[in-house]
Amino acid sequence: MRSRTTWARPPFWKVFLAFAIIYIVWGSTYLAIRVGVREFPPFLMAGLRFTSAGAAMWAWMRVTGVPAPNRREWRGALLLGTLMFLIDYACLFWAETRVPSGIAAVILAMIPVTITLLEIAFLRTQRLTARLGFGLVVGMIGVAVLMNPGASLGEAPIDPKGAVALLVSCCGWSVGTIVTKRLALPESKAMSAAAQMLCGGVQLLLLAAIAGEFAGFHPQAISRTAWFSLVYLIVFGSIIAFTAYVWLLHYESPTKVGTYAYVNPVVAVILGALLGGEAVGRRTGVGTALILAGVIVITTAKATLARRDARLDRAEEPARLTAE
Repeated sequence: MRSRTTWARPPFWKVFLAFAIIYIVWGSTYLAIRVGVREFPPFLMAGLRFTSAGAAMWAWMRVTGVPAPNRREWRGALLLGTLMFLIDYACLFWAETRVPSGIAAVILAMIPVTITLLEIAFLRTQRLTARLGFGLVVGMIGVAVLMNPGASLGEAPIDPKGAVALLVSCCGWSVGTIVTKRLALPESKAMSAAAQMLCGGVQLLLLAAIAGEFAGFHPQAISRTAWFSLVYLIVFGSIIAFTAYVWLLHYESPTKVGTYAYVNPVVAVILGALLGGEAVGRRTGVGTALILAGVIVITTAKATLARRDARLDRAEEPARLTAE
């Protein structure tokens, strides 16, 4: 059987374009959020983004013949919608009313770190090696540099409530990532994502209603720039970039596709400085470098362990077959 990385290999330019989309578009969404929440209530904006994107993707999947989720799959999508969209994006959108977009992206780059911590401390599905421990310590030092008012290195201190909200956002996405494997979800990744976005988007709109955001919302008072940022998040950030991501997974390894996690924060910091007027000083540079170094160490260490375990399984297979 041929692997997915060798059959019907697409032209180089298509692969390059898909990587450029997930690198640049996903990296730019943090600035788009920052621009939008200056005028939109944060929970309402997040709810509009994911309800619209989820509905559009769900409708397209149905038109192309993809079956709708069954009741059990909807329950799984609802749980992931709560963890990965309600908790994660409610905290992110709210935090960006108080924290620069580049800093938000850098702190959210800690998601691989929080996933690894959960796997080691609670699930016992990951072994704590010296390499993983080093990556965890480096990443957490990077967060401490960004959040510690005493280590501002000449920059304005980060709002502590916004920083905590971003860490909660990391935890919501991390827990959702871990429980995904235990849930019944649609076989189609695009339909699964659409269902999760819909569930999360509706919950975000309910949260906006509870927070009273509809009462003070006047669409005619929102500028064209803010509306454009919302449309950009729906069309490019949620639909086009996710489609490119799923397409890439058919032809490239998850480890290679996952490199967007290293690139997005850098793109976000650069765009925040060039287009958003966000200050980038020594603290941001040091914290970013430490967090990305920790993430790279952890992800490459986990990939190495996974390959070694796979080799051991293959080596032990003949012995198991003989014993049976």
